[in-house]
Amino acid sequence: MKLSVVILNYNVRYFLELCVLSVQQAIPDIDAEIIVVDNNSPDDSCEMIKSRFRDVRLIENKENSGFPKGNNIGVAAAKGEYICILNPDTVVAEDTFSKILAFAEKQNNLGITGCKLIDGTGNFLPESKRGLPTPFISFTRMSGLYKLSPKLFGKYYASHLSENETGEIDILVGAFMLMKRDLYNEIGGFDEQFFMYGEDIDLSYSAIKSGKTNYYFHETSVIHYKGESTIKDEKYRKNFRDGMAIFYKKHFSGYFSFLLEMGMNLFASAKKSTALKQQNKIPENYILISDDENLQKRLASKFQKIVTLLKSENQKALFSQTFSEQKNAEVIFDNNAIAFKDCISVMQTLRNGNFTFKILPKNRDFIIGSNSSDSRGEVIKL
Repeated sequence: MKLSVVILNYNVRYFLELCVLSVQQAIPDIDAEIIVVDNNSPDDSCEMIKSRFRDVRLIENKENSGFPKGNNIGVAAAKGEYICILNPDTVVAEDTFSKILAFAEKQNNLGITGCKLIDGTGNFLPESKRGLPTPFISFTRMSGLYKLSPKLFGKYYASHLSENETGEIDILVGAFMLMKRDLYNEIGGFDEQFFMYGEDIDLSYSAIKSGKTNYYFHETSVIHYKGESTIKDEKYRKNFRDGMAIFYKKHFSGYFSFLLEMGMNLFASAKKSTALKQQNKIPENYILISDDENLQKRLASKFQKIVTLLKSENQKALFSQTFSEQKNAEVIFDNNAIAFKDCISVMQTLRNGNFTFKILPKNRDFIIGSNSSDSRGEVIKL
């Protein structure tokens, strides 16, 4: 078997459903398996997998054992030559795995490979590629110094590479990590001292210390809603703080830096303000990319607003005119008519505009998305 996709889930049932659906559409020509490990979710995630994805292997943990242990359990059950650690609040393109596997096969000393991640608004997530977060480098990130002078303080986000440039980096994010299963086992998998946060940094650095080379691969993009599986509250900050303390003690024989602590306080305040602003954004107009006129009518009734229908066969010709006339509009992609790859492409094209985005998964009765990488996503049942 070539590939095992391991998805660790906790309490994000609808995002998990969208994720697994996208993975299924990305592996029809690959000898691959999907393994979902559920960390004792209180929602009906497990029932959903059992009823809607019978080819998926489901492992039901009896407790929330944390990110490292949950993924280690999944990888232990994997059979693929390669494994991909994938978050449940992601959407992969139909060609994501074929492209990144082709890249991986060409490398002579492959460590861990990540790809371009975007948030629910189409914006590039800079954590897709990172440098080694020493205490000072972490402070430049948390305090915002890296924005003032990327050349001097841009090492946290591997500023030697642009988002559209493939190359060697130090650290990958745990939302998407592809590597050989043998390497994962050789370096001991995720360190279970961690619970959540820091373990992806530790695994990436362990791969480098074993003599391997990590890569950022820009030629495929994956949506990472990010704010959905992690609420940026005090509990989050404690887990992050604890994780980094373990990392520094393990690799630098040091203690948690007061610089990073101070930077985290600044970071938390800024994130809270941004999330509140973006979460309150209400669309004034809706654009549905679909071939289903009945769906257009259903959505118009649901939202009590006009929904402009843009048929998939004409979407490219009509995009510029239709979208240029819109302000504060929400684009709804009907996956029955438009591929995930095209959804991602449109999101990237329209990023930083007056648009938010939702996806109607194929043969499903809900739309889903997120208006911010810092707040909870939204699920609307039809």
